[in-house]
Amino acid sequence: MITARVTVTLKTGVLDPQGKAIEGALATLGFDGVDGVRQGKVFDIELGHDDRRRAETDLAAMCEKLLANTVIEDYAVEIV
Repeated sequence: MITARVTVTLKTGVLDPQGKAIEGALATLGFDGVDGVRQGKVFDIELGHDDRRRAETDLAAMCEKLLANTVIEDYAVEIV
């Protein structure tokens, strides 16, 4: 079995209103010095096989087709 973690984040330069809201909330809670917050998504995926090359190919396809909007988001795959 292969376990992977996929992290999806907005591309640099894409407006992140949720990150801005979190940044404001942190300041309200007294966390001074936070200069920026970017939010994203994390997916932990278990595959029912042990073929690393197939896993890398499958995970990239999952990201391209469903997990990430590649127009505005980047993704990183880590097999753990």
